[in-house]
Amino acid sequence: MKTRVAALLLMLSACWEGATAAESSDKLLIQGGYVMTMDPLVGDLERSDVLVEGGRIVAVGRDLPPGNARIVDARGQIVLPGFVDAHSHLYVTTMRGQFRNQDGQFFPVSSRLAAQMTPADTYTAMYLGAVELLTGGVTTTGDFFDNVLSPAHGEEGLRALNDAGIRATLYYGGPDKTTRNLIDLDHLQTLVKQQGTEHRVRMGLAWRLPRNRDDVKNWAMRQQEYDTARRLQIPIQVHVSGEAHPMFDALIKRNFLYPGLTVVHATDAQPEQLRALDKSGGSLVLTPLSEQRVGYGLTRLDHFDGVSRLGLGIDGNALAGSADMFANMRLAALTWSGGSRDEKGPAPRSLLRLATLGGAEALGLADEVGSIRKGKRADLQIIARDAINLAGFGGGDPSALLVYSARPDNVRTVIVDGRVLKRDGQLQRVDLPDLLHRAEASATQLRHRANNP
Repeated sequence: MKTRVAALLLMLSACWEGATAAESSDKLLIQGGYVMTMDPLVGDLERSDVLVEGGRIVAVGRDLPPGNARIVDARGQIVLPGFVDAHSHLYVTTMRGQFRNQDGQFFPVSSRLAAQMTPADTYTAMYLGAVELLTGGVTTTGDFFDNVLSPAHGEEGLRALNDAGIRATLYYGGPDKTTRNLIDLDHLQTLVKQQGTEHRVRMGLAWRLPRNRDDVKNWAMRQQEYDTARRLQIPIQVHVSGEAHPMFDALIKRNFLYPGLTVVHATDAQPEQLRALDKSGGSLVLTPLSEQRVGYGLTRLDHFDGVSRLGLGIDGNALAGSADMFANMRLAALTWSGGSRDEKGPAPRSLLRLATLGGAEALGLADEVGSIRKGKRADLQIIARDAINLAGFGGGDPSALLVYSARPDNVRTVIVDGRVLKRDGQLQRVDLPDLLHRAEASATQLRHRANNP
């Protein structure tokens, strides 16, 4: 009997994988939309089509012949590259509502809860987080997974991202925020080999700097991690926050800056530090919602004008409140105009660029995603305008409409690698009631195990 059940499960698994492969290679014709390519050489295309085959964009233009392609009707809707969440912590998704400011600050609460996570908790939180991102049009995430309590936790986190269907860089890091221990580099190397370089989810290093800059032993461990990532040719992300000035200076003085390194936050970075980062070819990710929530200061985009590779991140759906890139852009715009006392400061088109192509550039993925162009991966979102919060738009450039008025529920269709993951406002391949039930159960048990009031 066990043999028959195992064979049946194997057959069902093969059918599921076959269906997934078939869907990714389907021809899609996204027809008649207002296409915001985010490609400066092309611009916006009214009443245009996007033809997708084998997971890639094969043509963009008007009146493309459908052939045997499946039609996606985008008339009256806006076709945009998928958003790129260039920095996040998806394992905190099931900690939502636990960060209560005076009665429960983010860092002590998240550390206490994170220490109690099982591999199953990790899968649930990261799968839920990725699905929530997809719902709002985010098709790529840079997930800073600094809670790999064991190899099983790391593998479940990776499986969650793969199962969700999102494109991601999983930055692998240890749970020890004091940085007294070495990351499990053997396991990281194993996962890098398993994933390869062409996989939709790739590996990176979630790197932390020593809090005591004079700790020679600690620096030796951090150097070993850094050298391993360079040898494996995987990208690195590092937080520069809190004591940001000496942390940034340490990166510069120790020659750690290079094109594969992404600095995160650096809210109070000095002009000379940003110039050093830009000269090195490295990138920067800002997370306005979370940076302002935890009191890092006001994220003023105009302070970072000199950084060429600049993107936006959610920084954890629970910390930001939700996986809402529209809210992130809106806060960044309002902080800029309010702080500078100049309504003309923020350009909505530039904010959309930060959330799409800018994020792709920050993650080193701009050759693959971030704009709508022939040859790129078909990671797209279609935003419908038939909602009351978008009503009253008389035409012209829709950038300001999206930045100041749109919400995740306006995203009607989401496509990753040519696979339709959200269609007509409904998630595909997700048992949402079951996911919500599992998430609530996991969050409740986690809070009880951690004795979190």
